[in-house]
Amino acid sequence: MKKERAKRKASARPSPSKGRTAKHHDLLTEVTGMEHTDEAKESPGDRIRRVRQERGLTIKDLSSRTGIDTADLERMESSETIPALGQLVRLGRALDMKMGYFVSPGIDKFMTVVREDARHPISRYGETKSMEHGYFYECLAPEKADRLMEPFIVTLVPTATEEISTHAGQEFLYVLEGELKLQVGDRVEFLKPGDAAYYDSNQPHLVRCAGTTVTRVLAVLYTGSK
Repeated sequence: MKKERAKRKASARPSPSKGRTAKHHDLLTEVTGMEHTDEAKESPGDRIRRVRQERGLTIKDLSSRTGIDTADLERMESSETIPALGQLVRLGRALDMKMGYFVSPGIDKFMTVVREDARHPISRYGETKSMEHGYFYECLAPEKADRLMEPFIVTLVPTATEEISTHAGQEFLYVLEGELKLQVGDRVEFLKPGDAAYYDSNQPHLVRCAGTTVTRVLAVLYTGSK
């Protein structure tokens, strides 16, 4: 069983040397152990659209509140793309929701456990563009509602694309494997396995691979109350 689990996990990781990635879930359409409510079956884009409409906002309204381009918002709501983590923070604040709700709403439990083989990697752009845009993320607490922290495993793929992010809250990063380039404001640091960083995410920041191999990071985001 352990050998089969290790084999499945190895096959799920992207392989930059081949210029391709393994297949990933593009949407969190189901969470193991979660009650199958309508909210649980929704994609992140479905939740964004529904909450926006419940708030009586247009796409243009949401764009002005978040600074996210209307075309990008339309692609998110149609599930063509998945929001970056920083975009989820901005969407949560603009819609008066915790960012984690859009990844997975969770249910009311005092404790949850996510087994390694039950995690669902989320690709921002799907398999065809994942190498170009550089990362996947896995929520480590999808079943816990009203999360104050948002823990993720982030898999960064070498890419020439650089996305500067700015949003409310703080972030903690711990490098598991590979090498990470972290820029916060004008400060640039290169982190290796075992290195950690904690910073205010209201500062412009960039997180990307520093070398030519896949980098995996434990990332914990705190965005404050909704």
